[in-house]
Amino acid sequence: MFKPLSAFIGLRYAGAQRRGDDSSGLVSFISGLSMIGLVLGVALMIVVMSVMNGFDRELRERILGIMPHVTIYNASPDVDWPQLRQQLASDPEVLSAAEVWQVNALARRGAEVTPLLVQGVNPETIAEVSSIGDFLKKESFAALLNLSEPGVVLGTGIAEKLGVEAGDYLSLIVPNSNSVTGARRAARVAGFRVAEVFHSGTVLDQSLALVSWQQAKALAGGNSGAGVQLRVKEMLEANWVMRRLLTELPRGNFYGTDWSRTHGNLYQAIQMSRNLVGLLVLLIIAIAAFNVVSTLVMVVIDKHTDIAILRTMGASTRQILLTFVSQGALVGLVGAVVGGAVGVLGALTITDLVAGLESILGIQFLKSDVYPVDYLPSELMWGDVVLVVGAGFVLSLLATLYPALQASRVQPAAALRNE
Repeated sequence: MFKPLSAFIGLRYAGAQRRGDDSSGLVSFISGLSMIGLVLGVALMIVVMSVMNGFDRELRERILGIMPHVTIYNASPDVDWPQLRQQLASDPEVLSAAEVWQVNALARRGAEVTPLLVQGVNPETIAEVSSIGDFLKKESFAALLNLSEPGVVLGTGIAEKLGVEAGDYLSLIVPNSNSVTGARRAARVAGFRVAEVFHSGTVLDQSLALVSWQQAKALAGGNSGAGVQLRVKEMLEANWVMRRLLTELPRGNFYGTDWSRTHGNLYQAIQMSRNLVGLLVLLIIAIAAFNVVSTLVMVVIDKHTDIAILRTMGASTRQILLTFVSQGALVGLVGAVVGGAVGVLGALTITDLVAGLESILGIQFLKSDVYPVDYLPSELMWGDVVLVVGAGFVLSLLATLYPALQASRVQPAAALRNE
């Protein structure tokens, strides 16, 4: 089989056939370390990018699947909310709409008190705009409408703080004050039976409670918190859709908010963390790739005599250059491909591995009162894999240029003078 001379010698130097002397053994050892460093760097980069993709996915699909993209409010509670919901839902940029009444309240059980966001919902429409139904039993919404024994659905974080479970009772307290004069009045208190405790695995478990529309209205008293929640086609265009809808509504006390105001900081933090961590790991790959420089420099020093003999036998400068580029390219290619395979395997199993480690150690590394979700998500994107593997190989190839140029400049007479 025809083998180009440069590639044949370069592959032989890289490990196919090595002499057994000490110098060759040291070169082999350093070359192996360079390859291992590149494998670890590429694999780590793929896993980190997959984890950051997972956090981004959980924000978009889970957290913003439960919470709305846009909410349109009116300062006056005397609004035909079903008619307004139908009007907003007919917009081509809106996928679904549901009326809601939001109240900031305190939940109390015995001596334990915790703040929470109470959402009064219409069970018939809330499932269209929120995925909260995926975490609840079908009969839970019906329990909210029980007039004799009003029900409330709590997140697991709230339930744990209060020490309650399904079937227990608690009180919801809404402080009352005049927004104009600031005069304080007696707080409104209502008793509720816990219909269900839901676990979404997100930060919403620590703050969200659901009651019926009428119960939320009674808790709000004269203070309006009523509005219409919307789910739009393009999440990133939610603010623009909200502003357009407000201009199309009749003049009044309409105002709105979108997900970027409530969870925008979280989204920006995820994106910034992804960029910073990606940059740091890319530097690790670059360091591992440029370890090839030290490997090839030692090979050039070790092979001075061989290079001189090849030159005297007629090898051109270009052939000598390509010999050492071939060696570095092999190290880079093997390191990047193996690292890519390890990284893909790690990205696909990291969630289960961390969950298993938590189970063995009895420790929860991520908690939803600190992190967006209470588990380590991962989403592998093949475009990221190609980018990282390609970057690792290209950096390794660039690292070969300096030692290869030095090898091509070896003068046969000077190298053989002392032989």
